[in-house]
Amino acid sequence: MKILFYDATPYDKESFDKELSKYQGIEITYQEIDISLKTVSLAKGYDAICAFVNSDLSAPVIDKLNEIGIKLILLRCAGFNNVALDKTAEYGMTILRVPGYSPEAVAEHAMTLALAVNRHLHKSYIKVRENNFSLVGLTGINFYQKTAGIIGTGKIGAAMCRLCKGFGMRVIAYDMYPNKSLDFVEYMPLDEVLRESDLISLHCPLTEETHHLINKDTIEEMKDNVILVNTSRGALVKTEDLIQGIRSRKFFGVGLDVYEEEGSNVFENREDELLEHSVTARLLSFPNVIVTSHQGFLTYEALAAISQVTLQNALDYENGNIEKGNLVK
Repeated sequence: MKILFYDATPYDKESFDKELSKYQGIEITYQEIDISLKTVSLAKGYDAICAFVNSDLSAPVIDKLNEIGIKLILLRCAGFNNVALDKTAEYGMTILRVPGYSPEAVAEHAMTLALAVNRHLHKSYIKVRENNFSLVGLTGINFYQKTAGIIGTGKIGAAMCRLCKGFGMRVIAYDMYPNKSLDFVEYMPLDEVLRESDLISLHCPLTEETHHLINKDTIEEMKDNVILVNTSRGALVKTEDLIQGIRSRKFFGVGLDVYEEEGSNVFENREDELLEHSVTARLLSFPNVIVTSHQGFLTYEALAAISQVTLQNALDYENGNIEKGNLVK
């Protein structure tokens, strides 16, 4: 099987090459450029493509992939809301993903953002580098005995629950399908979780129901001086309403690894550009906001797991061990 990797980074190449020898019969070609209408033709002659969470797999791109005979799309990620599934179903394409690679990696990054924005590490780091050792403006709060509200308790949310418990926090959660293994978590309606939490961390999938789950109304329900963290999907939060909430001093701090405008920024170096009309620039202008570049998954352990599952998916498809068609494993 010949696979074309779009948007391949050095860490992708390193992790996949390390695992490739264990999966006989698979050949990978890496392309730094991502898939688009202009680059989809590069996949001609390949058996499959491999794309990532922010890759353009819209209907027009799927049409072109079908024209050149691609029947397998491998996603080296869990999310698939960037895929035109109605089109892939129409063409009988198979979509295989990595539903769980390292929940702890993302949960630990969520806690890192919460701790960093709480203790103003982004500000103190810059101050000390400039020989400013003043503590003014760096006061945080104890997480111990505070309440953590986890929205979504799948694998990543469950890992976040366990981290919060380890900090001595009371852990409450909202999920339509409570996780019975989390016997220390109090499940509540969403509005109660919002009202009672000192720390709110988002870990639910992006669906029609959860789109803009955090908006003007739900922000108003939160405690004053709440900390909000999002490492799930950017569109869970209505950015304009979040910015208004930050301006009105609703939040003690906000930590974002994902946000609505991230598509043009994620994994790109734009240090020489001016982001004059950018939502990102507005978020970065606030002293109590930390934004990272969708790096929650980025640990050696997670990359190894992503490589293994993706390659096994390709091998299972090739060997006929997977029912072909519009399937998201």
